[in-house]
Amino acid sequence: MYVIKSLPDLPTLKYLTRYSAYAMVFSVCIGISASTASPTTGNFNQNLSSWQQIEAQGSNQDVYFYAWGGDPQINAYLQWAAKQVDDKYNINLVHVKLSDTSEAVSRVLAEKSANNNEEGSVDLVWINGANFATMSENSLLLKQWANKLPNFALTDPDNNPAVNFDFGVPTNGMEAPWGQASLTFYYDSLSTNKPPTTLNELINWTAQNPGRFSYPKPPDFLGMSFLKYALVMLHEKQDATTGKNIKAQLNLPATEQNTEMVLAPLWKFLDDLHPTLWRKGEQFVQTGAHMRRLVDDTELSLAFSFSAPEVPAAVQRYDLPESIRSYAMSDGSLSNTHFVAIPYNASHPQAAQLVANFLMSPEAQAKKQTSSVWGDKTVLVQSTLNPEQRALFKTNKPHPSALPVDAIKRTVNEPHPSWVDAIMQGWQARYGVSP
Repeated sequence: MYVIKSLPDLPTLKYLTRYSAYAMVFSVCIGISASTASPTTGNFNQNLSSWQQIEAQGSNQDVYFYAWGGDPQINAYLQWAAKQVDDKYNINLVHVKLSDTSEAVSRVLAEKSANNNEEGSVDLVWINGANFATMSENSLLLKQWANKLPNFALTDPDNNPAVNFDFGVPTNGMEAPWGQASLTFYYDSLSTNKPPTTLNELINWTAQNPGRFSYPKPPDFLGMSFLKYALVMLHEKQDATTGKNIKAQLNLPATEQNTEMVLAPLWKFLDDLHPTLWRKGEQFVQTGAHMRRLVDDTELSLAFSFSAPEVPAAVQRYDLPESIRSYAMSDGSLSNTHFVAIPYNASHPQAAQLVANFLMSPEAQAKKQTSSVWGDKTVLVQSTLNPEQRALFKTNKPHPSALPVDAIKRTVNEPHPSWVDAIMQGWQARYGVSP
């Protein structure tokens, strides 16, 4: 039975799984037979490959997968994945819904403080960016496992640095890539027929269409993504003019010495932008859903998402009008890879590896990339797949509001995760206002 659970008050003592009774009987049988076994029987595990041993040890287990639970499409996909690993490995995949990944980070930290180093409640966690950096810095993750998964080779890791770095931080085999996402803009084609396609065009567009655009107030993830996109683009333009390479600082940790210099262009840009925004920048939307509602109510004509399939899905459920169209900025789309990781004290690490490997399989990746299912871009490189596997990724005619397949011409990487806090503190000091 595969289930969806909200965040429970799990004790730190290890649970008896649904297979415990069978395991106890099996253990007794093994103990009896071992005394009469031939000498070669004891070498059975030695004759298995490392992955076969993981399959043997990880089957018939529960896996508590701590993952954001705020999107019905994603939740439904995880239900499908749970059915697959149940059929394949008799694994009971439990989706523990989170409102923020930091909840899982805090739980593992608390368990480490309590010296619970082997029977943790989190087996697998959906993670990237600042949360990964925190867990890595505090030695909270299992190391050198993800790069040994059979399906990891399908990401072409030798030529694809995106699967080996998380916001510029080396993953060191602590994360298995799961998907890719990019900042996607969308607009109401009945109210504007020429949306801005660069940051420079955006500020001109908002001046000509005052009150028709906004962004979520930090620390909202989507609002922070917009600010990071703006910061990267501003430095590309400024560096090209001055001949300096200040943008390179974004790949390094934020410090007292470089923060003021790096963020100064962003504050100047926002000083010019805010008076042209919704409610003159004196108030801000709270979330992407709030921004989407304002587009539906025709208060806004332009908005954005970090989940491209969210847009046609909203149109299909009548949360957005049929006149909505999606596109990507031509100067660059802020993009990142998201991962799954295993805490160092996971109770079922072998079973978690089986789940992570399945989530990276061509079957699971193709299913996830389907716009009607999730639309999350695959981490697999097509040249590593055989013809049968590549055929899984062929799609039907996309929804009119969906992001065109070839829309993203250029991607830009996320800054070092420490810049999130630097931007948030600076923004609050300058523009913090009441909701």
